[in-house]
Amino acid sequence: MSEPVFDELIHAPHRLRICAMLAAVDSAEFSVIRDTLGIADSVLSKHVKALQTAGYVTVTKTSGQAHRRTWLALSPEGRRALAGHLAELRRISDLAQTGRH
Repeated sequence: MSEPVFDELIHAPHRLRICAMLAAVDSAEFSVIRDTLGIADSVLSKHVKALQTAGYVTVTKTSGQAHRRTWLALSPEGRRALAGHLAELRRISDLAQTGRH
């Protein structure tokens, strides 16, 4: 179990959803994440850049016959950070449920 740590970088709604989606897979195509979130390329790029700068997400570009594809993956550090953040959210939720501080 990860140590509960609130991560403000991950906590932003789109970034939290990006990390959650990537946690369930080895990697995902940029366009799949974009379409699932229903956001513009520029918005996703901004959030991915922030996560990439923190070392939480890796970006790989591949060239195919038809077009270039961009793949996103949650790094081991990103997986640890997400697990810690989710553990902290659970801890906070438990406080609200039990009323104990």
